[in-house]
Amino acid sequence: MAAQDHARVFVSLGMFIIDEFQFHDEEDIPTGRTLPAQIGGGGTYAALGARIWLPPDKVGMIIDRGTDFPEHIQQKLDVYDSDMWLFRDHKDRVTTRSLNSYKGEHRGFQYTTPRLRLTPRNLQETKLRRPEMLHFICSPTRAAAIISEVKESSDWNPVTIYEPIPDRCVPEELQPLIGVLPSISVLSPNAEEAMSLLSIPGPPTKPLVEEACRRFLEHGVGPEGNGAVIIRSGALGAYVATRKGGGEWIPAFWSETEAPERVVDVTGAGNSFLGGLGSGLALAGGNIVDAALYGTVSASFTIEQEGLPHLTETRVEDGVTIEQWNGDSPHRRLRELQERLRRQRGT
Repeated sequence: MAAQDHARVFVSLGMFIIDEFQFHDEEDIPTGRTLPAQIGGGGTYAALGARIWLPPDKVGMIIDRGTDFPEHIQQKLDVYDSDMWLFRDHKDRVTTRSLNSYKGEHRGFQYTTPRLRLTPRNLQETKLRRPEMLHFICSPTRAAAIISEVKESSDWNPVTIYEPIPDRCVPEELQPLIGVLPSISVLSPNAEEAMSLLSIPGPPTKPLVEEACRRFLEHGVGPEGNGAVIIRSGALGAYVATRKGGGEWIPAFWSETEAPERVVDVTGAGNSFLGGLGSGLALAGGNIVDAALYGTVSASFTIEQEGLPHLTETRVEDGVTIEQWNGDSPHRRLRELQERLRRQRGT
């Protein structure tokens, strides 16, 4: 759709969460390692993945601030420019929090406070209303409810970027997912989630990921089957497929085999990928493969440290704002990735 002057390019309905951590060894004995409470939530990582490419007035998400909202977290959010956040203050509840518990290599996750879920109606009459790209992370049933609310506005037809929530990526959820797929522009589980939904056994391989994409497309993704499936596959890269254009692998920017020192924490990388993808769809004229390159670069900045990427420099040259993240240029990484893809294609 044609963007209105006030419209945001990318808005996520994902929740803002304050993450807390607990570290035990394989024998369930505390390791003594501690981490301060950190900014979390898939929506937050997605919004930052988009923010790497777009100015703050073109990105957005709602942050529900409870009575316990830490000042150090507020200061971190403000670094990215407060215009991208829509703060809602609550005097009768605490901020949504979660506990990330590690026992050896196994990670557990649980909410420790009540959740406050978001829907498109929460965007009405706010600066985040009617974005061009709408991102959500939820079960297929909730995705159908979100789509129903979107359709309440006859003149709003956003690109819908749907990320199935991990614990609902089970075979029993496949039929509800099939029911909502015709209204989804971009479906993007990770490889393990895709295989679990489709009851495909074995660890992910490129042939199995390609088979999963083919099966999803056969069910009809997007209006008239014109949507895309992107299966995020870690070090294997991301497989991007449409019914008309076929499929293509986008290489990971960093991998644990080629650059293990750069892969510090993959938490939020998939969410950041989808935020970057949304920005890329706007900046690359809707080309899904080109947009996936933007997503891959956004993910590369997320995995380099624990927590969110750092906005390390902002300057204006000839009236243009230039930003560096983690001390590097997203556009430089994009050019490098484009060149790697050209070599992969043999062109």
